[in-house]
Amino acid sequence: MHIASSTYTAPLDEVDRHREAHLAWLTGHVAAGSVLAAGRRTPPTGGVILLAEMEPERAAAFFDEDPYVLAGVATYEVIASFTPRLRAPGFEGLS
Repeated sequence: MHIASSTYTAPLDEVDRHREAHLAWLTGHVAAGSVLAAGRRTPPTGGVILLAEMEPERAAAFFDEDPYVLAGVATYEVIASFTPRLRAPGFEGLS
């Protein structure tokens, strides 16, 4: 599993012009099982994405197709790779 953090590199109004395409991209990856959770940070300076287990090289390149990256309004950093050992009730399938 990987945790990734995005940072907006453009004003929020410019980021929001690409938000619908970004959310559609994320929704497709949620449906495919590669994104487990995602959300905007508060205050809205970027976001956090929890990726399913994948090869580190794939995780590093995962965001190359994100509409935010393609539009040049955000950058990503994969900040952690870990295997959850403890899980709260309801998260038993998290691996």
